[in-house]
Formats: sequence, structure tokens, C-alpha cells
Amino acid sequence: MIKHHPSQSLLLAFSRGQLPASLSIAVSAHTDNCSECMHQVLALQESSALFLDEPDTEFEQWHDMSMIDAITSDESEMLATKSQASSVNIKGTEYTLPKSLSSVQLSSWMKLGKLARAKVDLNEGEVHANLLHIESGGTIPQHTHKGFEVTVLLAGEFHDENGSYVPGDFIWLNESNTHSPQTTEGCLCLTVANDALHFTQGLSMALNPIGKLIY
Repeated sequence: MIKHHPSQSLLLAFSRGQLPASLSIAVSAHTDNCSECMHQVLALQESSALFLDEPDTEFEQWHDMSMIDAITSDESEMLATKSQASSVNIKGTEYTLPKSLSSVQLSSWMKLGKLARAKVDLNEGEVHANLLHIESGGTIPQHTHKGFEVTVLLAGEFHDENGSYVPGDFIWLNESNTHSPQTTEGCLCLTVANDALHFTQGLSMALNPIGKLIY
């Protein structure tokens, strides 16, 4: 059962078409799996007079960032590129992609151990969206986040110090969170982040100086 959902403010902004492409794709990927949030979005779309009394901190943090104006003011950055395949094959496993990813291009896969990443080409400056594949038995070393990171689990499973996750879970993390995701069976995720991870333990800390190049 899906336990992790976008905040009400994110759903409201999504229903009004106010989110940048990266976050819009992430919320859409979640609602593809979550009938509860899909019903909320439909209700919000039907009731334009609905407002929240207390804005959510997550959306305020995103909305206050200076890059938001640059992202939303340049229509050329929001144009869809040539249609991509509706699935990807990774080491013999076929994964169906969310409909929201069908009109964007993916980079070639970059592999590092049991991790593989393909960038989603959205041209949003500091905000990067990626498909992240972790093979069975894979682990991402303990880290925190310099900015925000959204993870939507598309297939498989993973767990960390905060619990276990199933397809559709929408996880928002920031500099107050530290974790080490790992998977037994393997997983495919969509991630959206506006800064590099910061590794906090062991040999992986050596990657921090070049973190900007690999997030």
C-alpha cells in the first residue's frame, strides 16, 4: 500500500498547472498509481475556489527559489521533445514508464557498480530529473541532501532507516534527512533534485567534492 504522498499544496499546484515540468512529471507518476491522490486532483480541478489556509512548507521552499521564474517564464524550456519509448529494458528486465515520461528524451545510461542513471532531458537549470536503477542487493551510501530531492518509486522496492517503499510512493527529502536506501529485489525510481547529495560516512565521502558533477 502506498504510504507516501505529495502534500496538498503540491497537488493544488499540479491541478492548476503551476509546477515546473520535473515536479509535474513526478506528481503525475505518483497519481498513475494512487487513486486517492488522483481523486483529489480531479476534485481540485473542478473547484477552482478551493484554497489552503496554511501553505505547505515544501511548496513554499520550492516556490521561493529564484530559479522558478526562469523555468516558468521561458516557454521553450517546457516544450516536449520527440516521443520516447513507453518502456526501458535494463539488464533483461522490462520496465513500463509513466505516461508523463513518454514525451521527453532520456540520456544514455551511466553505470556505477549496482547503480545506473539516465538523465531526463528537461532543461531546467539546477533542477535535475533522472531515472535511477538499483540492482538487487544494491545500496546508496548514507547521505543527506544539500537541497531538496523527490523520489517516486516506479517499480520494485527499497527501504531505508525510515521504512519500506512500494511503487507509487512519493518521498520528499531535504537537508534535515539522512538515509541509506537499499534494495533486496532491485528498483527503478524517478528522482528530482536541485543540488548534489552529500555523503556522510566512509569512503563515499571522497565523492563530495565532485558531487555537483554526478547528481
